[in-house]
Amino acid sequence: MNSFFSRFFVVALAIGLIAGCGRRVADSGAGRPVVGLVVKTLNNPFFIDMERGAEEAARSRGIVLLVQAAEREVDVERQMQIAENLIQRKVSVLIIAPSGSREIVPVILKANRAGIPVIIVDTRVDAAELESAGGRIATFIGSDNYEGGRLAGQFLVERMGSRARLAVLEGIPGHETSDARLRGFREALAPYPEMMVVASQPANWERDQGYNVCQNILQAHPDVNALFAASDLMALGATEAIAAAGLTRKITVVGFDAIDEARQAVRRGAMAGTVAQNPVRMGAVGVEWATRILGGETPPPTVAVPIELVK
Repeated sequence: MNSFFSRFFVVALAIGLIAGCGRRVADSGAGRPVVGLVVKTLNNPFFIDMERGAEEAARSRGIVLLVQAAEREVDVERQMQIAENLIQRKVSVLIIAPSGSREIVPVILKANRAGIPVIIVDTRVDAAELESAGGRIATFIGSDNYEGGRLAGQFLVERMGSRARLAVLEGIPGHETSDARLRGFREALAPYPEMMVVASQPANWERDQGYNVCQNILQAHPDVNALFAASDLMALGATEAIAAAGLTRKITVVGFDAIDEARQAVRRGAMAGTVAQNPVRMGAVGVEWATRILGGETPPPTVAVPIELVK
């Protein structure tokens, strides 16, 4: 191996080691602040959009941004390891979209001890757990998941004429985001006893599980005529199971996140609607507040990102 390729290999290897499970690492930029963004996975378009918004904001502000994630949203332990590695690297600010609302608390405590501000995006930390442990975050940036679930429920009530046999695909059991969306959804249905939820099962945010769980529900409850999925990936998996059963347009499907493929499914009638957050904005605002915190500003406890129903 000649000297040029030898040097190239060493540099490439070093970059790979720094990046970990992330796909992109901004240039080192000596003297510039380094912000770590840890999302749940980079296999979900929602978090790819969040990454894009963060990268655009970082470029405009001269920030070095490290974006990393576990392979799967359910891999809470791996996400914690990634965040701990960024703390050891002494990033200037740590932005996290937690895969586990309670499990992330020890990582926040380590960041607190290291003097690294923590910004939480998309999914709230368990407030009681954080307070009990004596931890603190700089701010939470995200949508009102409860309100989003309520919007989805109201839409289905109107669409189905206050009468339906409903299936629900839940996210990870005990996960704050899923729990809030489901609470809002069920609150919207509560005044309408003929909006009957006949099956509600976890599909863990994943498309293939959305397909399998929906398929099983359709076999057990062939009279289902409406379905709410707490994320679009699960909703899209469900639409595939519904199509395989020859029931497209006979079951009204509503998802959550408004990723591009879900919007397309709404346009062609495979889905009736989806609740739109704004992950690009979440990522951008996260980086914006990281720079403002480094400049001495104190953010509000919550920075809200608006939601809307796409139908």
